[in-house]
Amino acid sequence: MTSANQVKKNGNIRAKSQVKILTAARTEFVLQGYRGATVQSIADRAEMPKANILYYFKNKENIYHAVLEHTLEMWDEGIGDIEADKGPKVAIEKFIEAKVRMSFKHPEASKIYAMEIIQGAPHLKDYARTYQRQWVREKAKLFQQWIDNGEMANVDPVHLIFLIWSATQHYADFETQILTIMNRADFEEDDVQQVITFLCDIILRGCGLIK
Repeated sequence: MTSANQVKKNGNIRAKSQVKILTAARTEFVLQGYRGATVQSIADRAEMPKANILYYFKNKENIYHAVLEHTLEMWDEGIGDIEADKGPKVAIEKFIEAKVRMSFKHPEASKIYAMEIIQGAPHLKDYARTYQRQWVREKAKLFQQWIDNGEMANVDPVHLIFLIWSATQHYADFETQILTIMNRADFEEDDVQQVITFLCDIILRGCGLIK
């Protein structure tokens, strides 16, 4: 009979192996694209036998879906709930900070998502049509409520969300360009905070929340 400790140990091994595989897969999909990446190249990068990869994921498409799902879950957890009683200023600051920090910490995740969307979202159409569309509608409705109550300027709520998405993810998707122009090898924590402060200032001013 398998002990509880053994079950827990096996679960930890499985979780660590999956994280290792998905980390390697993210890099391969960014560098090679979906078509160019292979299960073997992912295995080589993860320094694991190909058979081990296929033990956890039945094929490349399965791995790719897992990478996308992990990215979306990470974004959801990072942003969390936007609460009406906290007001628009707190909501926008929280939204911007969460997206900026994720862009700097997990740039590859954002790049894969961007590549997927540019290619017509072949693996994310259902997600975009259902969950993501509903998420935007709910948040836009909340922003519109604040606008109607006179708590912020009369801006288009949907385009405000698009603006925050594009401005924050730019630092992940165009990481190489930004570092080259800034003549830097990598970003530092001060850079992250500077971007958060800058974007919050510009967007909050545009929404009439600060002067």
